[in-house]
Amino acid sequence: MEWRIDRESKEPLYKQIAGYIESGIADGTFLLDKPLPSERFLAHELGVNRSTVVSAYDELEANGLVERKKGSGTMISKDIWGINRKRMPSWNRYIEAGSFLPNLPVTQRIRKETEGNKLINLASGELSEDLFPVQSLREITSSRPFIGSLGYDHPQGNAVLRGTITNHVKQYRKIDTHPSSILITSGAQQAIHLVVQCLLKPGDAVVLEDPSYSYNLPIFQSAGLRTFLLPVDKDGINPEELLALHKKHRIRMIFLNPVFQNPTGTVLHINRRKRILELSSEYGIPVVEDDPYSLTSFSGEKISTLKSMDNNGNVLYISSLSKIVASGLRIGWIIGPKPVIERLSDAKQQVDFGHGSFTQWIANDFLESEHFPTHITYLREQLEKRRDAIVSSLNEFLHKEVEYFSPNGGIHLWCKLKVPLNEIKLLEESIKRGVIYVPGSTLGTNKEYVRFTFARENEESIHEGIKRFADAVKSL
Repeated sequence: MEWRIDRESKEPLYKQIAGYIESGIADGTFLLDKPLPSERFLAHELGVNRSTVVSAYDELEANGLVERKKGSGTMISKDIWGINRKRMPSWNRYIEAGSFLPNLPVTQRIRKETEGNKLINLASGELSEDLFPVQSLREITSSRPFIGSLGYDHPQGNAVLRGTITNHVKQYRKIDTHPSSILITSGAQQAIHLVVQCLLKPGDAVVLEDPSYSYNLPIFQSAGLRTFLLPVDKDGINPEELLALHKKHRIRMIFLNPVFQNPTGTVLHINRRKRILELSSEYGIPVVEDDPYSLTSFSGEKISTLKSMDNNGNVLYISSLSKIVASGLRIGWIIGPKPVIERLSDAKQQVDFGHGSFTQWIANDFLESEHFPTHITYLREQLEKRRDAIVSSLNEFLHKEVEYFSPNGGIHLWCKLKVPLNEIKLLEESIKRGVIYVPGSTLGTNKEYVRFTFARENEESIHEGIKRFADAVKSL
């Protein structure tokens, strides 16, 4: 076969193959009474995955050019001009044309591997089941009658739950607010989506931390935003660098995870927090504060949130129960100025008609109960033990090969490899050995880092997981 794929081209490989076969049909290279090359043969000849050839034939079939017959292979359509043929949509074209971008390929791969295989999971940002307050939630559902409505609730979320969250954030996060300034969301991620979709427009400039969980989210690119990155050091981002960016690009919004930041585990220094709020007020730049971890402080210290220091209503505060109670409850919230909350509420209602009443009832009763403070104390103790286990294991197996920051809360450990390695090969080698984690480049611009999450596995599994990772590092 003389024709070859142009690997420098921006055109997807399967489209190049489809175009080659379509041209061959037109000029007679491929004959009507002969089957086209098999998927396996063509993949081998062109040096591509078989799935790429399958996509090419899918494209041709959707366009009415070929027919697939079991036992006979792929044939040129006898009704190639489409006189009698009923054509199916070219789904690949629709998939590529959508404005909502997919997750990064590495992120998709990690999700699929953790779903289908028994790996030691140091990648997932979810609590292990033994850290869920299962017994407490069972007691609530079995002993307290459900008195809510099973119809559509208030667009901002159940009024009783919003009142309970008002008391909760006052007690635990030093935030003064009112139920009318709260919107219940399906976790924190929906809250971020609503903010991006409703309050920003294509071309707006926003600031993200580097590294950060937000860096991994394609929603900013899907919305056509210009993203600018500020590096995170041991004290968080530098506010003066934020000022320089604003003067150059007119920043419209800042997205921060100030307490036990994902992935670095750092806490934004109090002086930097004050300065960011000063700049926010001086230039009218809203700050979106994502706070999933502040209650996990291993010392029990109540760390001031940006929102608790905000006297001008410049901060939109996002939090949830996903990282401290149970991800499956899908209970998160946004606190902000009433007009903003009403706008976001209207958008949420268009998407899902408001949050489910049953999980709101469970969340409300758990937050109000004596079980909640007991659970948080237990959670902190267990997470600290797991943090210690991962630190101890890194010291034992990779003492000379890595540097890391040991966090005082949260669920992540940010680890730097001293020797440069191909991160994709390292991930593949680790998966082969039965352990998975998140490569640093999916969360920021530096490739020599990895993120280990220690909330999903117990101490024994963490120890074994780091040992397997160390074996992978030393094999490359």
